Amino acid sequence: MSATHLDTPDLGGDSRGTTLVEFGLLAPVLLLLLMGFFDVGHSLFMRAMLEGEVQRASRDSGLETGTAAANQTAIDNKVKDQLRALGITNGDISISRRFYRSFSEAAAAQAEPFTDTDGNGRCNGEPFTDRNNNGVRDLDGGDAGQGGAKDSVLYTVTVSYDRMFPLRGMIGLPAKTTLTASTLMSNQPYGEQGSYTAPTVRNCPP
Repeated sequence: MSATHLDTPDLGGDSRGTTLVEFGLLAPVLLLLLMGFFDVGHSLFMRAMLEGEVQRASRDSGLETGTAAANQTAIDNKVKDQLRALGITNGDISISRRFYRSFSEAAAAQAEPFTDTDGNGRCNGEPFTDRNNNGVRDLDGGDAGQGGAKDSVLYTVTVSYDRMFPLRGMIGLPAKTTLTASTLMSNQPYGEQGSYTAPTVRNCPP
């Protein structure tokens, strides 16, 4: 009885299936790059929309009617509603107003001076000059709120929301995206600008 001879295929020269294997190797990298591009694009879009809303809200706040607390709340709520309409339903939205008597003071944003008796660079129980007499040492030299006629107001909105794409589990990005937009504008000259009384010397908390 003669032995049956079986032909052994030449696997070294067989290229069938290589495309599928190459795609399987490259697909995760390509998918990760695409999600990264989409995530960056979405962040840029949200930043542009946020800056537009901040500019609009700042202009509305600078009107004489915008200095009323109820109107400021309505303006802020409108900003929040617009951002939620863009899909930020699970995010945190914070809004702040800081006013200064002039643009130059706002641009400088210098902390109220203090006497550094121990030379450690921190105001701990030491005297400081309360220029705006609000009872606290303002590290930016401003005062909370919208201010009054002709005051310069720094209007800031910060938004923190979950990332649209699950990149954080793949490349270690934070779970949330945080965007901040601010604008500095002057209130309309609808009256005489206010002024502070003489500065008061107080002590920082220990």
